[in-house]
Amino acid sequence: MRWVGDGQAITWEACENWLKVTQANYIKYGYGMFTLVERESGHVIGFAGLVHPEGQPEPEVKYALKRSVWGQGLASEAVPALLAYGASFHGLGRIIATVAADNIASQRVLAKSGMTYSGESLEEDGSVTLIFAWTANSSHTQALMPLQS
Repeated sequence: MRWVGDGQAITWEACENWLKVTQANYIKYGYGMFTLVERESGHVIGFAGLVHPEGQPEPEVKYALKRSVWGQGLASEAVPALLAYGASFHGLGRIIATVAADNIASQRVLAKSGMTYSGESLEEDGSVTLIFAWTANSSHTQALMPLQS
């Protein structure tokens, strides 16, 4: 949770609201957040997905992982898959990501996934958030297209 919100786990009420927002995203856009489950154990190790925080028009890739699985390449596996999924199944031509200026590990994940720095925003608390963007091309949009029988 170091890089999510204020770094603290959310309350039960906030969790219920998060689930309602997630459900609303699936209804409105056909996509949203989902849990990441470790194959071997079946334990939940994080979440990831495509969202529109606070109704922003551009889709944004988001993810968070338990600290115990950091450094295993899971984010580097999830982000490109989410980008390709968004392009292939939902026709998303541009997807952004936001990351704290101090979160070098996530910046590397985004860059390795083909996202490029596109600007920054100054938050109300004085912190800087970097914005990365990814634009689909024909190879991305066909990478996950269902096979025709």
